[in-house]
Amino acid sequence: MTPVPAEAGRNTRNVMVSRAAFEVPGFLAGAAASGMRYEGRLDMALIYAPDPTGCAASGVFTRNSFCAAPVELCRDRLKGGSPRAILVNAGIANACTGEEGKIRAVEMARIASAALGCSADSVLVSSTGVIGMQVDLDSVARSMPALVRDLRPDGWRRAAKAIMTTDTVEKTASVKIDPGGGSIITVGGMAKGAGMIAPDMATLLVFVCTDAALSPEVLDYWTRAGAEGSFNCITVDGDTSTNDSLIVLASGAAANPPITDVGSGESQAFGRALGSVLRDLAIQVVMDAEGATKLIEIEVSGAADRESARKVAFTAANSPLVKTAFFGEDANWGRIIAAAGRSGVPLVPERVALFFENLCVFEKGAPVPGEETEREASGIFKQKEIHVRLSLGQGDASFTAWTCDLSLDYVKINASYRS
Repeated sequence: MTPVPAEAGRNTRNVMVSRAAFEVPGFLAGAAASGMRYEGRLDMALIYAPDPTGCAASGVFTRNSFCAAPVELCRDRLKGGSPRAILVNAGIANACTGEEGKIRAVEMARIASAALGCSADSVLVSSTGVIGMQVDLDSVARSMPALVRDLRPDGWRRAAKAIMTTDTVEKTASVKIDPGGGSIITVGGMAKGAGMIAPDMATLLVFVCTDAALSPEVLDYWTRAGAEGSFNCITVDGDTSTNDSLIVLASGAAANPPITDVGSGESQAFGRALGSVLRDLAIQVVMDAEGATKLIEIEVSGAADRESARKVAFTAANSPLVKTAFFGEDANWGRIIAAAGRSGVPLVPERVALFFENLCVFEKGAPVPGEETEREASGIFKQKEIHVRLSLGQGDASFTAWTCDLSLDYVKINASYRS
């Protein structure tokens, strides 16, 4: 679908997120062209905190059993260290590459650390692209001087462009907040992803930085909570990647009184800010999904518990029949009802109601009669963004999933991805 302009923003949970250019005090970002797989385009990105004082880091990663070598490296280095740099390559995933892949991931970090003048274990590595191919270390080494020279406070847009694969637009988002005490805190980051999107942790590749001073425990709490409320709520095609990574770094450059209590007001304000950035990036991923023409929000309410609502929402969101109906602009409510019915959640048909926007099309076990209902529903399906609400009539729990339609272009893109 047509991407939202970069300067536009969204109000996510009462925090206004900007997609305009931004800087995060304490961090530099840059990009370079390595020629590893793509010719004549940026494909290497680097994020770096020159001053390690006050640095904290957290990350969540794919639960795919065939996790990529960079994922294993990041998990290990986040356990007790304080990483201050992230090196990313696009085009080759370094997944399912055996021991050699692990060796090359470590070497990528070493090459970057030597160029930056920091310890090797303070550098994280991330990769995206074709599974089964080895990263070309000569390309990494050759492009590293240019990559380091390109580091700048406002380099985020270039870095976001460098990590794209089938994405059609770079994805960035940022917020500024005053958590209390007069210190302004910035949270900003970038994401890539357009296909193989059904996160079971966080997603694809997402890198977010903040200048907030906070403990590793507080950062880790809000990173995981933010992932659960954003990237774990989206799906494009039901496939969880081998490389899914969400990494959040904090520089402490804001010089705010350190946030060490998760329950404090300052901590809650930071959590809302981080969560809003992650939600906006997640929505941008769905809006830029491979071949997508529509953004679909599926809200399931009235469930007995959140997990039941989640099952129903994702069953509908991942259904090829539901997704193709949206693409064809066919208001076929029966496909959504059928998907809900096979979700594994016990439902009482007479209690269920289905809405497209505010239009009720199904209730009390039967369709809402009338030609006007059909006309209005057909009009809603012509929109670029559509809100679907399914009320189960069983309780107070709810869950919202974001998905897209399934078009002919999705098949074309993925039929020739390696060529």
